[in-house]
Amino acid sequence: MTPTLLETATTRANPQIDPSLHVWGWEIVLYLFLGGIVAGIFVLVSSLELASGERPRSRALRFMPFVALGLLSLGMFALWLDLAHRLWAWRFYAALRPTSPMSWGAWILVLIYPAGILLGLGSLDEAQRAGLVRRTPAVLGKLLERLFTLADSRRRALLILSVAMGAGLGLYTGLLLGTMPSRLAWNSAVLGPLFLVSGLSTGAALLLLLRLDESERKALVRWDVVAIAAELVLIALLMVGFLTSGEAGRAAAHGFLGGPFTAVFWSLVVVMGLLVPLAMELLESRRHLPFVALVPVLVLCGGLALRWILLAAGQASGFRSLP
Repeated sequence: MTPTLLETATTRANPQIDPSLHVWGWEIVLYLFLGGIVAGIFVLVSSLELASGERPRSRALRFMPFVALGLLSLGMFALWLDLAHRLWAWRFYAALRPTSPMSWGAWILVLIYPAGILLGLGSLDEAQRAGLVRRTPAVLGKLLERLFTLADSRRRALLILSVAMGAGLGLYTGLLLGTMPSRLAWNSAVLGPLFLVSGLSTGAALLLLLRLDESERKALVRWDVVAIAAELVLIALLMVGFLTSGEAGRAAAHGFLGGPFTAVFWSLVVVMGLLVPLAMELLESRRHLPFVALVPVLVLCGGLALRWILLAAGQASGFRSLP
């Protein structure tokens, strides 16, 4: 080991790591945000059909699995841009490491594509299927007809698989950060469930901006209310966990309770992104008020702010930042 490397390893004299990590930027924020939305879409679209026993009624909901895959592709492109050695990205798939959340996440990101394509094809009605077959070459048309048959014959299993894949994708993004105990604000098992329920909420918010059947809209509002309430509980548990975890935990909590991230976290995430939308949705459902598009927009903004602030707080909370 060279003297320079020895100095870096023993005294951690690396300006990009200590006292603050300066590695991840907007690309990772966008990836985490879009990944959460896609996870929410897969879970919600599949759960709605499992609960009702009916295929999606609205045209928008039938095509959402394809839209979700497009959003995921955009997020993966942002992730790829963040890589230092982009041409070696294929090495993530050279092996599956069961103890590595990053390895599991890489495989989920690939396996969700065939599941999403079959989910979307099975959601189309007969007219849409016929139109799709007509617009494709004969060879591809025959393949589509086989895929339609497969999607119909294994519909329930496909819906359950889609829920599992969506939940895995949502959990993975939080667990990935939670496996880095050297970053104090990420050293919590709550991050996985928090990112999952936030993904459910933002996924529901995006769906609510579409032209949906009234029964679908009401069901999604109920899902969103539950997800927002769960998110508030998990944020409270996150703060309590920090405050009861010794000096390192209290240092992490300080960033949100009096520190540099206090104002933006509580105003943008908790108040604007959670409490206000929750109050408006409860008022809308109990008073039978007309739908207000501002509510899902606030939820989406809050979900983006949550990821941006947690990513920044984690990178700023190394052990060198302890008082």
